[in-house]
Amino acid sequence: MTGWRTGLGALLAMALSTQVASAADPRYPDWPCTQAKVPEISLAAVWAGPPLDDVQNKWKDDAKVSALAIKLAARRVPLEEAQKEITEFLSAAAADKANAGKLLFAGLFDTLNGQRASVMNGLERVMRKQREAAEKIRDDTLKLQALQDATPPDQAKVDELGNQLVWETRIFEDRGRVVKFVCEVPTAIDQRLFALGRTIQQELD
Repeated sequence: MTGWRTGLGALLAMALSTQVASAADPRYPDWPCTQAKVPEISLAAVWAGPPLDDVQNKWKDDAKVSALAIKLAARRVPLEEAQKEITEFLSAAAADKANAGKLLFAGLFDTLNGQRASVMNGLERVMRKQREAAEKIRDDTLKLQALQDATPPDQAKVDELGNQLVWETRIFEDRGRVVKFVCEVPTAIDQRLFALGRTIQQELD
């Protein structure tokens, strides 16, 4: 019984602190990361090459460009390998290099922006689950305290709810660790897009 009581304050504080942290930026109440939420990548921030107005969405009509953009957007492909493939692709394009480069970047921009949006939406869904979990932990903690304070306490119920709280807390903490890791992904996508765009620009210069 003493063990459960010792952990009550920590459980309750953890549950409540999550709700406080979720209000860090009132514009995005479900955003769980310490990094500021930037909903979309700005084209100007990652591309200083020729205007893309004449190739918007046209990259999807080119099977070779589409396949390459999707392949190079995948983070499992090492950046150096992706940059090498860009160089080889544009070298082979010869006289059509400028248009091929613009099409490829437009494809990378759309694809990586889509991946980024998917990751960010997922993070916000998880944050909503964390908020619900925090509320459940708080309620169960108070219920456990009431059971312990009963005279006489029902030890079987105390143990049952105590074990449930341990499990709920473990899930909550594991999910929090995953969120912390995934929070780095949008920035990694930004950096990848910038690096690949710079490689294309260098080939077009």
